[in-house]
Amino acid sequence: MLTQAFPQSLVDEVLAETGRVQQRNRLLPARLVVYFVLAMCLFSGQSYEEVARLLTAGLQGARSWRASWVVPSTAAIWKARSRLGVAPLRQLFARVCHPVAAPDTQGAFYRDWRLAAIDGTTFDLPDTSANVEAFGRPPRSGRGEQNVGYPQLRMVGLVECGTHVIFDAALAALRTGEQTLARAVLVSLRPGMLLLADRGFYGVDLWREAAATGADLLWRVRKDLVLPVVEQLPDGSYLTEIFDRSDIHHTRRGVPVRAVEYTIAGHEGVYRLITTILDPDKAPAAELAALYAQRWEFEMCQPQCTHKWELAV
Repeated sequence: MLTQAFPQSLVDEVLAETGRVQQRNRLLPARLVVYFVLAMCLFSGQSYEEVARLLTAGLQGARSWRASWVVPSTAAIWKARSRLGVAPLRQLFARVCHPVAAPDTQGAFYRDWRLAAIDGTTFDLPDTSANVEAFGRPPRSGRGEQNVGYPQLRMVGLVECGTHVIFDAALAALRTGEQTLARAVLVSLRPGMLLLADRGFYGVDLWREAAATGADLLWRVRKDLVLPVVEQLPDGSYLTEIFDRSDIHHTRRGVPVRAVEYTIAGHEGVYRLITTILDPDKAPAAELAALYAQRWEFEMCQPQCTHKWELAV
């Protein structure tokens, strides 16, 4: 499976481009180490040695590895990973990972739009002083404890709804905000996509950058955001404008958007969405309200929403 998704010729090409081809024969050549790192994702609960054994057994079965081979020690594997570095894996990700949904893939499309979602998460790291210095720990609790929690890495990624394929991702220290990382992945948006995002990503500048890619947007916004009604539409949504913080008196023309407000049974308050799709005939408000539930695709939840909701008119 790994060699089908990541052909050996592509791995060798990436290693050459990043200058990671080994200079002498080793027990763990660079190509094998690339596949080893990929295999660790499939066998995350296994030890280094067991992952190496499973990987080479599979390669021998696929006639991709014909020589006799001794499973190396953990120290040897660690040194081989250090020699490889992150550059080949980063480039391999960029070359291979892209939206893959077919027109009939359930939950991957809304009308003519390919659905994508953006969200952020964090990963715990080994509790070492180097990781603490490089990435930082979560904020301390109110009880005054020191060194609480593991060091953490922040990630923001783009995921294709329906397939759960993450087709771009940005990583940084925990102190880096999600909006900062979001700017790094917006370059992977394309016309014909519809990007779903939670209210934590809202900002006029980021909205402009995302819309400039040609993709359409459907983002949740805060309840206290001032959205003047420019025109009430027959489907219950309304045309409005969003403004930069620097223009608090709205003396300049804002960015035109369409707002959808609705409630969910069993949940208090009104949910507010804004979208670049201004024509209600192309995307009725009721459909957009139901569609927003697919933002949780990033967290590998079910693509359909089971809540009962109503438009807030």
